[in-house]
Amino acid sequence: MSTPPLSGLAKKLVADNILDETTALSTLKAAQRARQTFAQHVIETKLVKSKELAVIASQAFGSPLMDLSSFNFEQLPRDVLDEKLINKHFALPLYQRGNRLFIAVADPTNLAGLDEINFNTGLNTDAVLVEADKLSKAIESYLSNGEDIGAGLEGIDDEELDSLDVSNGEDNQDNDDAPGGDEAPVVRFVNKVLLDAIRTGASDIHFEPYEKSYRVRLRTDGVLHEVAKPPIQLAPRISARLKVMSKMDISERRVPQDGRIKMKLSKTKAIDFRVNSLPTLWGEKIVLRILDPSSAKLGIDALGYEDEQKKIYMDALAQPQGMILVTGPTGSGKTVSLYTGLNILNTPERNISTAEDPVEINLEGINQVNVSSKVGLDFAEALRSFLRQDPDIVMVGEIRDLETAEIAIKAAQTGHLVLSTLHTNSAPETLTRLMNMGVPSFNIATSVSVIIAQRLARRLCGECKKPTTLPSEVLKAEGFEAVTIPEKEWTIFQPVGCEHCSKGYKGRVGVYEVVRITDGIARIIMEGGNSIQIADQAKSEGFNNLRVSALRKVVMGVTSLEEANRVTKD
Repeated sequence: MSTPPLSGLAKKLVADNILDETTALSTLKAAQRARQTFAQHVIETKLVKSKELAVIASQAFGSPLMDLSSFNFEQLPRDVLDEKLINKHFALPLYQRGNRLFIAVADPTNLAGLDEINFNTGLNTDAVLVEADKLSKAIESYLSNGEDIGAGLEGIDDEELDSLDVSNGEDNQDNDDAPGGDEAPVVRFVNKVLLDAIRTGASDIHFEPYEKSYRVRLRTDGVLHEVAKPPIQLAPRISARLKVMSKMDISERRVPQDGRIKMKLSKTKAIDFRVNSLPTLWGEKIVLRILDPSSAKLGIDALGYEDEQKKIYMDALAQPQGMILVTGPTGSGKTVSLYTGLNILNTPERNISTAEDPVEINLEGINQVNVSSKVGLDFAEALRSFLRQDPDIVMVGEIRDLETAEIAIKAAQTGHLVLSTLHTNSAPETLTRLMNMGVPSFNIATSVSVIIAQRLARRLCGECKKPTTLPSEVLKAEGFEAVTIPEKEWTIFQPVGCEHCSKGYKGRVGVYEVVRITDGIARIIMEGGNSIQIADQAKSEGFNNLRVSALRKVVMGVTSLEEANRVTKD
């Protein structure tokens, strides 16, 4: 897909030195691929703040700027504009006067969109400029007939909590899980916890029974915190409700089980949960992993790669063959990095297949396979089948054994691009892990293209973070001398905490070690070198390790030193 030359809002942001031309062009291309407007994608990827973008657009193009939060949404005209056009052009009909229709937009330069709306409605259209984040919430509410998905739970009554559309994601559901009168409070409680988790941006929900208590915890921005302590007497009923929702066997309490829940919040928004039950001493602990499909479509600019790291990753994705390995502990964002790469590669000209355990997020246009050891379909068997189906790109959820590693490497050497993960702590250790598995060193040196080790650090809240200074002895002890950014450009912040964040943090950002397998590193691999030798060579060639990358995020004001220490310090 060709990228058009910069114009309109993109050109203005470059002219004002808010974005460089390369970033603007890549964002424009990513927006095309995601079928979004440029303004919508800029806000989603957090390249520019929504209010700043709206003010710039208003001043540059003379469009009136309106605050959507003060608008009465009950007066929105219905059945004027269909859902497809609203989503396509990121526009919302505000009000109609005679044959004039006033449209809320985030990008007033999208004249083609306004012309299409004009043609389809038969009305003369006037653009009203609004902030993109407020427009996104307003469109979601409008298309769900007024249900504000972002609002608090206080607006939902008991009957609505009872009747939330929840299934295990399969068609032709029966109604055997409809709540009876005695179970209604438990149903409401479980649905409320699930909604709370979605709205606070949690990644996991833990339901935990103990001898004399029961607690519910959410993992938000990588940190667990307690949100509820229901009576211990309700523990069996809460577990049973969750198992019914995820279509587990409620009579089996002796072995772990896996399931899936789909919660439909509106006709345009649904969230999947991956569910696992574990028999413990005092009952079944149940953990739900929240799978939000939008996380796989953020775009590479939103993940936190530095410019050189992003270039290395993008160059590797552009190669017709080779292996890209992503490594890190559970919950470090490996899946999102891989899915982001797959989204970039996902075009009609390519045949892409993935083997995952399990498939977390459905990606249209990609053939995804759930591996299952029960039926003999492991990663190695799935990979063998892929190679008989004329693939261009293959993604293997995890390389766990020598057989899978050998097949993946053979695929990378025979004209296929292979993406996969390993559980190691750094890029150099990934290479030695493959050697320890029994993969010949010459195969590793000639097939692996790039290794990405990563962690997720909490991002400082932009509303309340406070500048701080650190003593020179602290800077030296923490290793800041390895940071190549000039010290005069450093701005170190500490968390404060406000109504917009959680203890001074809001959201997470990736910390990466991106190492390209150069001739020097390949030589050490061929000689059977260890991870320390490989790490020294990577450092000498200018590849930052995880610690240095985290400290760079600190001096750039993205995260705090405490958070950098939490995710990277030994």
